[in-house]
Amino acid sequence: MNNNRDLPVLTASVGKKKGLIGTIFVVLLLLLLGFKSMYTVDEGHVGIIKRFGEATEQVNPGLHTKIPFVDTVEMLEIRTRKNVEKLRAATHEQMPLTAEVSINWTVNREEAFDLFKSYGGLTQFESRILDPKLRSATKDALARYKAEELIQNRSQVIARIEELLLEEMKSYPVKLDSAQIEDLVLPPKYIQSIETKQTEKNLAAAEKHKLERQNLQAQQEVNTANAQRDAAKAKADGLAYAIKVEAEAEAEAIRMKGLAEAEAMQKKAEAIKNNATLVEYMRAQTWNGQMPTTVMGSDQGILWNMKEK
Repeated sequence: MNNNRDLPVLTASVGKKKGLIGTIFVVLLLLLLGFKSMYTVDEGHVGIIKRFGEATEQVNPGLHTKIPFVDTVEMLEIRTRKNVEKLRAATHEQMPLTAEVSINWTVNREEAFDLFKSYGGLTQFESRILDPKLRSATKDALARYKAEELIQNRSQVIARIEELLLEEMKSYPVKLDSAQIEDLVLPPKYIQSIETKQTEKNLAAAEKHKLERQNLQAQQEVNTANAQRDAAKAKADGLAYAIKVEAEAEAEAIRMKGLAEAEAMQKKAEAIKNNATLVEYMRAQTWNGQMPTTVMGSDQGILWNMKEK
């Protein structure tokens, strides 16, 4: 009897446990659905929403919701990417070489959805579009230059690659930033010939520099000799000029002295001519007091005159 009375109690207890389990299951299911309906898109990416495999919309970075088990999200990077290609090519003179080139590129944010719909993602776009066109542009550019020009004008070759690639990629939803030649391998024999040629150029340049230096030294010696000659000539000219001036001065002095003496003698002669007494006086001054021992000539009256005086 007691067992029959406890049966409803047990049944009620089991029912309550089933109800609790069902509630917990529903809560967990709701939490799972809520978790599955939320997702985030990282910065530098955009999200592509696919509903049953079909791309339907593009979302920007941040927190978003979707229909659980119906929508899926593909992340598409819109930051700058770098592709590197290693290839075999030939120069303008058909010399084989190996080149490694790279290109930096970015997906346009506004056109990322179109790129995904057309190519299925970045990896497919690179393998189907970008890489083949990069190889083609590189081979075309390298074939326009000789091997020596590739070494000396690498920046010009890079510019040519960029020009060709930009023309090929202008209809695609991407932006090309810059190309680079990472490595350029030419045949060893050609590298050796380049090194030999460069060595010869260096030796020729050294000889030219030596010759120019010798010419400069010779010219310096010539300039020194000319300067010494000019200095000696100037010194001689100065000395000759000084002698000439001195001689002219001396001649002028002699001339002036002669003129003075001549003028004095003229004045003296005029004085003597005009004054006979002065003549007698000068004769008296020069007389030594002795009488002449010879027979007097025409001047015998002088003494008498002196006596008279």
